[in-house]
Parts: sequence; structure tokens; C-alpha cells
Amino acid sequence: MPIKTCFFDMGNVLVHFSHEKMCQNIAGVCGWTEARTKTFLMDEGRQWKLERGEVTEEQFHAEFCEATGKTLDIDDLRHAAADIFWLNESIVPVLHQLKSAGMRLVLLSNTSVTHLRFIERNFTVLELMDDRVTSFEAGALKPDDHIYEVALSKAECEPGECFYTDDIEAYIRKAETFGIQARLYTTTEKLITALRELHVL
Repeated sequence: MPIKTCFFDMGNVLVHFSHEKMCQNIAGVCGWTEARTKTFLMDEGRQWKLERGEVTEEQFHAEFCEATGKTLDIDDLRHAAADIFWLNESIVPVLHQLKSAGMRLVLLSNTSVTHLRFIERNFTVLELMDDRVTSFEAGALKPDDHIYEVALSKAECEPGECFYTDDIEAYIRKAETFGIQARLYTTTEKLITALRELHVL
């Protein structure tokens, strides 16, 4: 079936990011070591709760204030958590080509409201998306079934008419179980090759 909708992951596809930098930044705000910050944020799951929409930014902030015993500025914490991205410039022309070809472009990303808003403020790449599916709004992280079901509800076509690219193999494999034509993202050159093989470009 011809492809009508293209789903794109955000992190390390549309924009690159560094969890290490996030821990460094937050450690600087909290006065903690990077190791303690990583444990509190990542290993104990607080970042994933934020990305699933289980806690708000305000609750996230309150947990850090309580743990540090400090009155942290919420905007400082937001910026520390989100100033970790840089644009994947190579993919932008591909998105423009797809738009010109009449493809529907939809974001499909595990992300938090904090990260999404930062990217919206600092880059224009999300303006090329016709719709978006985010984990914090869907209440589920890839590879949970629910986030793919939400994505397909926004596809405006059949699963077999959808293309999806992501840099994580497990997320690609799960998409394929829904009948989506999915390819692992490694480089933009290989993505272009895959899109040509599927007669999308």
C-alpha cells in the first residue's frame, strides 16, 4: 500500500539530546553530584513518571525541593532539565520533501511537557508536523501498546499506509506488530534510502 502518513520519533531523530547533560545541569541547580542526580532522576524513575504524564512539572519541582531541602526556582529547574537538545539539521530537508509530496507528518515521541515546550521555543522542526502523539499526553511510553493505538487514531489512514522511524529497535519492532512499515533510524542517508525503497520519496 502507498504510504500516506509518516511517524517520526523526536529524540535522536528530529533533535539530538544528552541525558548526561540533563543530569549535569540539574546537579548544578540542586548542588548535588551528577551521580546522585542520575539516581534520583533516572534510576528511581522520576523522569519516566514525568514523561508518562503521571506527575506535573509542579510535582516534579516539589520533589526536588523536598529532597534538596532548598527552595529551587521552577524555571531554573525546567531550563536545566531541557537545555539538552540540538537540531538534527540533516533531517529537515527530508521533512520538507515529504511535506511537498503530500505526506501527513506526525510526531510519535516519549517526551515530557518540559522537553516539548523547550523544543517548540528553540527550534522550528515541530512546526512541520501535522499532528503529534506524546507519551505525557497519551499516558504511556513506547513500547506500550496504547501509544501506538493513539498514533494510529491520528494517522488518517490504514496501518499499512503508515511509515515510522525511531532510533530504538524495540519501538520499531512493536510498531511492526500493528502493521506499520517501520525502519530503524541510524543516519539520515539510510532513512532516505528506506523512503525511496518504499516509494515515499
